[in-house]
Amino acid sequence: MADLTFNKIAGATLATGLLIFGLQNLTSLVFEKAPPAKPGYAIAVQETADEGAAPADVPPDWGTVLPTADVAAGQTITSKCQSCHAFDAAGTNAIGPGLFGVVGRAPGTHAGYAYDSAMQDFAKTHTAWTYDLLYQFLKSPGQFIPGTKMTFVGLPEAKDRINVIAYLRSNGSPSFPIPAPAPAKAPSSGAPNPAGAGPATAPAKGAAPTAATPTTTGAPVPATNATSSHTGAEPG
Repeated sequence: MADLTFNKIAGATLATGLLIFGLQNLTSLVFEKAPPAKPGYAIAVQETADEGAAPADVPPDWGTVLPTADVAAGQTITSKCQSCHAFDAAGTNAIGPGLFGVVGRAPGTHAGYAYDSAMQDFAKTHTAWTYDLLYQFLKSPGQFIPGTKMTFVGLPEAKDRINVIAYLRSNGSPSFPIPAPAPAKAPSSGAPNPAGAGPATAPAKGAAPTAATPTTTGAPVPATNATSSHTGAEPG
């Protein structure tokens, strides 16, 4: 009797073990997942436009900004350039070429100065130091003309560059012309009426159309060859 009871207990234990082992194998077969080809976590990122991007630093409307630029402030800023450049009317060369009359001058042509190869190559495709070229060059000389030996880091502020260019023009280049201000942009179709103007009305039925008479009050008058009105006489 004791042997029969032992056999029952042993058989029940064995059956339970086989059942557990079988369930484990069955579970692994049902829920088996293949490992990823490349370990890591996939993160979905929605591509959006760069809303915080800074606006492009393009040259300004010189006919508007130069007549009102602060020539005295520009001269003050050039004090940091005097360790390498002279601004006297004699065109004295130092570490860098003399900068008297540089606005409008052909790049790489100042007498008596040995220019590096980068500036000589630049001079082959540019006939004059225009306002636009100076504006871009003064921001970062090394980036604008790669390989130049001018190590000055540049003037990141647009206002500083405009004032410096206004000073450089006054210092030996007053005859270099300032372009007329850019014309105001015409309003696009469907734009609201100017303040104070009444709503547009259709002509009465059968009435002959009338020609609209444009108004000229407040129309901008382009300035030509304007010069700065700041104190500090331009050298002759």
